[in-house]
Formats: sequence, C-alpha cells, structure tokens
Amino acid sequence: MIVPVLPGDIDEQNHVNNTVYLRWVQDVATAHWRAVASSDAQENIAWVVLRHEIDYQAPAMLGDEVVLRTWVGKATRLTFERFTEIRRNCDGRLLSKARTLWCPINAQTSRPMRISGEVRAQFST
Repeated sequence: MIVPVLPGDIDEQNHVNNTVYLRWVQDVATAHWRAVASSDAQENIAWVVLRHEIDYQAPAMLGDEVVLRTWVGKATRLTFERFTEIRRNCDGRLLSKARTLWCPINAQTSRPMRISGEVRAQFST
C-alpha cells in the first residue's frame, strides 16, 4: 500500500507526526484484513488493539510517498501479532517498524472471541 504524505500529516518539527504513523499502521492492517479475510469472517469478526510498539528510524517529510507493508506473526485463539514496515518509496529507506497485538472480538457483541484454526492458518506465519 502506497500513501502520500499530506500537509496535515506534518507536525511542528516539520516531519510526519507520530500519530500519523499509528494511523498508517492501523490503515494497512485493515486493508490487509479486508483483502484476505472471507466475507463471513469480515461480517463476524472485528478487532481491537491490545498494544502498539513503534520504532522510528528516519522521518518522513512533506512530498514523500511511503510504502506500508504488513504481515501477521504468531496467532493464537485470542491474539494476533501483526508487524508493519513503513518505507520511503523513492529510496526504500526504512522509516518505521511496528508490532501490534490485536484481539479478535465478536462484531455483534463486541466481546472477545476465539478464532478458528482456519482463520489463524490463513493469516499467521
């Protein structure tokens, strides 16, 4: 997923604000879920974040395009570990990497739910 850095993404230090990186981490996770999960899974499973860890390597600046890449690591019945890399498109430089722990919830009740082995296998490495 490639996204442009927009004027509203820039903070007082004249680079992309850390909250924008967090939004990008969530946006690429959502896009990945929608692209891979079955319509039944999307209808019945929602997600909440238990933890975000973000390491910043270099700043993104106005006019940059960034490449967002994500994948799922270890998946249990109640947690999914997701990794994200954010790189500058023009030179491939790593700008940020993140690890997020997600908990699946029932889309109708908003209560934590166990995930089937089929869905875990589809997403985990």
